[in-house]
Amino acid sequence: MGRTIGIIGGTGGMGRGFALRWCRKNDILVGSRDGGRAAEAAAAYAKAAAEAYGAEAVRGSISGADNRSVAAGSDVLVLSVPYEGAEAACAELLPAARPDCIVVSPIVPMVRTEAGFEFIPVKDGRPSSYDIVAAHARDRSMVVSAFHVISEKKLADPSRSLDCDIFVCGDGREAVEAVCDLVRQIEGLRPVRLGPGSLSYMAEIATPLLLNAMSRNGIRNPGIKIV
Repeated sequence: MGRTIGIIGGTGGMGRGFALRWCRKNDILVGSRDGGRAAEAAAAYAKAAAEAYGAEAVRGSISGADNRSVAAGSDVLVLSVPYEGAEAACAELLPAARPDCIVVSPIVPMVRTEAGFEFIPVKDGRPSSYDIVAAHARDRSMVVSAFHVISEKKLADPSRSLDCDIFVCGDGREAVEAVCDLVRQIEGLRPVRLGPGSLSYMAEIATPLLLNAMSRNGIRNPGIKIV
């Protein structure tokens, strides 16, 4: 069996997508501030996964609980939360995570202005998402930055194919390789290592870049592919 993957913010579109894509080989813990809402979402995801793949092909379970319980019970913890809530979420939840838990940050610090989508660390001089998460982690080497440039709509629909690269940054070799393996488990995705955690801002800034290109050129649900 694979890992136990907890998803903070698991009732959102990205949470649904991660749960449906990873449940074939891993146990999924869907997290929410409301444990009841998380349990309802988990039941819906389990039904959708069985319909998409066939019950016999889903080897992992999908269950829901409050965020703190999910943080405490995960081998890998994915922080699918908005940038504005990242500081509070990390301060509350990361102390509850196990020392060997890999923490994945797909958080993007961006804001929409009259000019378009802008990168908050450049615009306002605030920290990158990775730096916020790493500051609250027990072990900075267990924090990995990834999954910033994937289409939420495509990820959440297992009938839709994916074909893009996922930038991965982190200081711990084993943690980075574990996340690269999770990237590969989602058919059509390829991990591309960018370097240490200090370069995570390069992965994060790719999202507003991609969205500006999408909105100005009529591109639907784009991704990034290095060729």
